[in-house]
Amino acid sequence: MNVAFQGVHGAYSEAAARAMLGNEIATSPCETFGEVFDRVERRRSDRGVIPIENSLAGSIHENYDLLLSHSLHIVGESHERIEHALLCLPRSTLGDLTSVRSHPQALAQCSRFLLAHPALRPVPFFDTAGAASALARDARPDTGAIAGAHAARLYGLKILKRNIENSANNYTRFLILSRTPFGKFARGTTTRSSIVFTPAANRPGILFHILGVFALRDIDLLKIESRPDPRSPFEYRFYADIAGGPHEERVARAFEHLSEIVSQFRLLGTYPAGKPAWKRTP
Repeated sequence: MNVAFQGVHGAYSEAAARAMLGNEIATSPCETFGEVFDRVERRRSDRGVIPIENSLAGSIHENYDLLLSHSLHIVGESHERIEHALLCLPRSTLGDLTSVRSHPQALAQCSRFLLAHPALRPVPFFDTAGAASALARDARPDTGAIAGAHAARLYGLKILKRNIENSANNYTRFLILSRTPFGKFARGTTTRSSIVFTPAANRPGILFHILGVFALRDIDLLKIESRPDPRSPFEYRFYADIAGGPHEERVARAFEHLSEIVSQFRLLGTYPAGKPAWKRTP
């Protein structure tokens, strides 16, 4: 199985792909999230893995928009702990470093560490693992990188300090994308569905009526988020996650009811709910 991900080898998305789909998979790095979607749609990869939200930084809106503009299906999810480490060349020390490269979000997530080490000038880079790869290639003893420990192993770098992120509660939710929907669920599988809808009219109370479709059937609404509708200025579409799927009668009826009161409705995928990393048995 070939799996596309954004970034270079050693990226958190690649690690998440292996955690979800197994170490035996082949992985294809992509420069952009859009390329991940395109590779899967064009059958150049069997699956794609993308981050969709982070517990500290929030949602990755680009990927929400890409989900709607492409015809792929969500078939799995995982919540992975993001542990940032300060990396350097094998012979460098903390005192040698004058700058540190990483993705802007990673730099922001490590802001307290950087404030405590003012000699380290943060330098934005396109990707955490890309920063590690560039460091190994450039061999600059005065430069460090913030990335995962797996990137350090891959590129032969030294880990100066682990877990330098501001909060231990740093988790990213990843999604698996496929050209076809998930098949049959085993008995007892806890499922989750992701949907997108646009209200039929911008009138008072319309969102209340829409949410009532789920509340009246005791369907748990796990998340809802609005995004601008590019077709209509200052109007919005809503992305939502619910417990269950249309293989359950009450959810199927809710989706049928919802489609009658909105102008656009699409099921992005029904898939086994991932067990949160913070609840897994060590």
